[in-house]
Amino acid sequence: MHPIRKDSVSQITLTEHEAGQRLDNYLIKILKGVPKSHIHRIIRVGEVRLDKKRCKPDTRIESGQILRIPPIRTAGTQKPSKPQPAPACKFDIAYEDDALLVINKPSGVAVHGGSGVSFGVIEQIRQTRPEAKYLELVHRLDKDTSGLLMIAKKRSALVKLHEMIRNGHPKKTYLALGVGRLNNDRFHVKLPLFKYTGAQGEKMVRVSDDGQSAHTIFRVLKRYSDGLPHQVGLSALTLVEATLKTGRTHQIRVHMQSQHSPIAGDERYGDYQANKRLQKLGLKRMFLHASELHLDHPVTGEKLVLKAELPQELTQFVVMLDNRHQSV
Repeated sequence: MHPIRKDSVSQITLTEHEAGQRLDNYLIKILKGVPKSHIHRIIRVGEVRLDKKRCKPDTRIESGQILRIPPIRTAGTQKPSKPQPAPACKFDIAYEDDALLVINKPSGVAVHGGSGVSFGVIEQIRQTRPEAKYLELVHRLDKDTSGLLMIAKKRSALVKLHEMIRNGHPKKTYLALGVGRLNNDRFHVKLPLFKYTGAQGEKMVRVSDDGQSAHTIFRVLKRYSDGLPHQVGLSALTLVEATLKTGRTHQIRVHMQSQHSPIAGDERYGDYQANKRLQKLGLKRMFLHASELHLDHPVTGEKLVLKAELPQELTQFVVMLDNRHQSV
């Protein structure tokens, strides 16, 4: 990563690792904390230059170009405090070679810093591997979702994987526990999803005809209803496998909510009273886990089938349900 001084002009010679990106996306990535609107403004007025020429936000940057970045002055800017380095953290590795790294992300860890989070998985991995020239997230997982997360170790691999994702690959499968009974053993949910900002400034998604197309395939693995203790106040729980055909924000969470079976422990789209009761039974997190990944290797084309077993805390909860309640 190039050193950037926000209080003076920076001149950066772009490398092959950065080539092919949109200029605005590249600046958003390297100018941490600078609003996107401000980045677009300094490009628009010509303060950002490529080889001394004006450019546009969607200009694709090329290897060898010299990028000029002006001093960054935003309204209300305070003297920045010394940033705290991300702690080095090692994660369980499901797969690794010289182009691709796939880790098993734990619940409760954001994938990247921002939105009030000082650092995330990618910053921690970079801290662990200071010699690595290139480490970039291929996709995202919600903070409270655990499971398989892809990280590109080469820009060529990242570009290929993004192309694959746009074409409906790789196949990503999740395990989730729904609050409520899902009657069909296998079914498709094709409901468009619209992103908006909630009352507290949080990222939210709802089903809307104005949204982006979204498609999830659900398969019921187990139903829990008979034998649930009355004091728990839960009529049914359903363990499902969810396969993504598209990859929209919060897709599985909102699609399950739309079927009147929100994910157990989901604080944003779930059943508040049910979640309180589930906590008393021992569920301390959202029950959503990225369990399988089927893909062709972005460089070699080799077919990979990667799996991540349910974390111990979710396995223990399922075992408790199996032991205490009759499955129907």
